Amino acid sequence: MTSFLTHRARVHDARLPLRRRHNALRTCITLFAPYGFRATYHHLTLSAAIPRRLEADPDALVRAVEELHEARVLWLARAQEYAAWRRAEKRTGRRAVANPRPWWLRSWWEGQDRAWYEDPFRHPPLRLREYVRRQNAILDGADLPGCPACGDARPLEPISTGHGWVGLCRGCAWAPVPCPCGHRHRLVPQVPYGWNEIWQRAHMSDDGTPNPHRPAG
Repeated sequence: MTSFLTHRARVHDARLPLRRRHNALRTCITLFAPYGFRATYHHLTLSAAIPRRLEADPDALVRAVEELHEARVLWLARAQEYAAWRRAEKRTGRRAVANPRPWWLRSWWEGQDRAWYEDPFRHPPLRLREYVRRQNAILDGADLPGCPACGDARPLEPISTGHGWVGLCRGCAWAPVPCPCGHRHRLVPQVPYGWNEIWQRAHMSDDGTPNPHRPAG
């Protein structure tokens, strides 16, 4: 498999067709996506102001991949530290993985952030590097205020599961606790979406600003 850095270089290569550079960005996201693939791509379209027509601002692809790269560098350093710690633990006979698992090893199906996979518009508003820094700090034992994912301090948004209620962060739909039944339920997106529309950036205008006629979340 080609590496993240190889595809990052292709995004930067102005000699390549824009569609190919855009596909290279997609591959980078498949290799590192803090919010999940769809939500991370949606986030980058907004933060890097990727226009609906790539020809209008080719540098937007570079801005997007660099934000992703900065966050990946922070994650990679922490993941390498964790891997070294786990090797040391195993040498002492402690093979069980500590709970909770590190944020990058969580199962999205059981995780509090599963809403971002079901509704890509509900990801945190943080820059990716800030999200990674926040998660690393929590992993190291920091007691940060507000939502663990985004820091939003507003009261939770009550959502019915059909037989109970759960509270979701109003900033990013993070679910601190599961439904009283003990299970996590599928989140119905507040704004109906089609993945092809997100991929083609129907929620963006040609100048790189959000399209007022297509809600972006």
